[in-house]
Amino acid sequence: NNDPDVAGRLKVVFFPDFNVTNGQMVYPAADLSEQISTAGKEASGTGNMKFSLNGALTIGTLDGANVEIRQEVGEENFFLFGLNVDEVHDLKSRGYDPRTWYEGNQQLKEVIDQLAAGTFSPGERGLFQPLVDHLLRHDDYLLLADYQAYVDCQDRVDAFFRDKKKWTEMSILNVARMGKFSSDRAIREYCENIWHARPIGKEPAAKRTPRVTKPSAPKRGRAVKGAIL
Repeated sequence: NNDPDVAGRLKVVFFPDFNVTNGQMVYPAADLSEQISTAGKEASGTGNMKFSLNGALTIGTLDGANVEIRQEVGEENFFLFGLNVDEVHDLKSRGYDPRTWYEGNQQLKEVIDQLAAGTFSPGERGLFQPLVDHLLRHDDYLLLADYQAYVDCQDRVDAFFRDKKKWTEMSILNVARMGKFSSDRAIREYCENIWHARPIGKEPAAKRTPRVTKPSAPKRGRAVKGAIL
């Protein structure tokens, strides 16, 4: 945020305790939704659905609800990158060595070397060393393996974003095709498949015919306020 080269063009904002309330401001304002969990590691949440329902395009992996969103909005309207679940399993079973990816990608190597050198933490050179050590020795989420695919996909995002007409078309299609994720559909299927509850036929109040009750005729000889009828 303090870099004069991007001042007024790019800003990083952190939302502490992000929740539904401040999400109501973020979801409609977003152009791109980043759903970048390693395939097989993410519980199927609803945040990505909220973004897509509000017109944001998604860049993400085949993980969680991303899989269903991509099926609904169309592959051409979803920015996919990264390993799938089977590829993740295969890579780990063969013995994943993150240093191989570090040594084999010059751009990635420069990024990690700058982290280690303190380029992004002036006066605190070792601040990011635990992160660097973990990435090069463990990298449980295969971040280095997915790095280049993510960078290449972001280049695609940039190209589409510059074409405002195309981006708008993709955004509209995202909204139009997200009907499957409505609460109406979800509740209906819960009723049918889990609760086995059937709807009760009942006319709306506005359509009901009002019941008219005729007053009963008074009986002869009945006293009403001192009078005899």
